[in-house]
Amino acid sequence: MTTSAAPAPSVSAAPSATGGTPDLGAPETVATGLEAPWGLAFLPDGSALVAERDSGEVLQVKDGRKKKVFEVPGVSAAGEGGLLGLAVAADYARTEWVYAYYTAEDDNRIVRFKLGGGRPEVIFDGIGKAGIHNGGRIAFGPDKMLYVGTGDAGDGTASQDADDTNGKILRLTPDGKPAPGNPEAGSPVYSLGHRNVQGLAWAEDGTMYGIEFGQNRFDEVNKIEPGRNYGWPEVEGKGKGKNSKYVEPIVTWTTDEASPSGAAIAGDTLYVAALRGQRLWTVPLDGGEPKAELSERYGRLRTVAVAPDGALWLTTSNTDGRGDVQDGDDKILRFPARR
Repeated sequence: MTTSAAPAPSVSAAPSATGGTPDLGAPETVATGLEAPWGLAFLPDGSALVAERDSGEVLQVKDGRKKKVFEVPGVSAAGEGGLLGLAVAADYARTEWVYAYYTAEDDNRIVRFKLGGGRPEVIFDGIGKAGIHNGGRIAFGPDKMLYVGTGDAGDGTASQDADDTNGKILRLTPDGKPAPGNPEAGSPVYSLGHRNVQGLAWAEDGTMYGIEFGQNRFDEVNKIEPGRNYGWPEVEGKGKGKNSKYVEPIVTWTTDEASPSGAAIAGDTLYVAALRGQRLWTVPLDGGEPKAELSERYGRLRTVAVAPDGALWLTTSNTDGRGDVQDGDDKILRFPARR
């Protein structure tokens, strides 16, 4: 993969970062009775949209109530596939676009739609699908481009193929085109060598982080830089630095400690939701050791996000076929910000 084009524009702020510190000792339950919730995104009014993986439904959570506001047609929910990531357009107040990543009959694809109704518009398709490793996280970065975490769909060789969209982080315009300034002009690929990216977050200084499922040994937190190679399937976990071709992760966990999915940044801390590990990892971005919080308290944790008011929202994933269902599952928890 060449890097002939200019790098992505530098940024000074990030929508996922806030100055408050979530109070993890003060949980509030804002929704219960969800079925395999996956994507989570906030509207300008502070209400949340949540995607149910298997039903294909998008629910709005507001003032402790939830209601169906959209159903994505053509969702093929099997294995780890279904309705996955959600994102709200950076200019939602003007355009009213909501974006979704989902598994269709033949591929994984991205659509955009308006909550008022109408058929979704497919803006990007052809991402390989499988029973596992469908990726699925989407988020608008501080540069207002759409970033997409994809999986290798069970074929590790795809991750090293710069012409394949699997096993990558993609960077698209809001219309689904390769974004200007990508490492290779005309290509949607922003970084490669990933196994299954399900977490994307930005710090206040614009540094991007990607969260990645390992195979049998190590899960990873990586600083994401344009055009860089993160090693899968050639290397996993620490030790990539022995080959200058690959980027060394900043944090690794064993798969039973993590199997991480969603990620968000509040202040100088990265929060990572762990599925198999059944805990919320906190990673100090200014140094210090990661710490496990909420261990085995709520079961499998899928998505973590910072709300407009600085509160941290966390979804469980116990009804996804791999968890032990607890009372009220699946649920959304809110941890208010301390100022």
